[in-house]
Amino acid sequence: MASNNSGSNRAEVPQAKEALSRFKMEIANEIGVPLKNGYNGELTSKQNGSVGGEMVKRMIRQQEQQMSGQ
Repeated sequence: MASNNSGSNRAEVPQAKEALSRFKMEIANEIGVPLKNGYNGELTSKQNGSVGGEMVKRMIRQQEQQMSGQ
């Protein structure tokens, strides 16, 4: 299986880009990370990572629930 890891930050499904952006903002708000639209260079790696990590956890949980028929 070939890897297509170009390091870009793009959605695999372009139509989902807006929904993912809303999801990211929702997560950041819930966990207290002051994320804003546009440049967020003042945030720490830990803050950014916590948003991404929480997004992944929730997406995995949702997929697991769908796969188990819940």
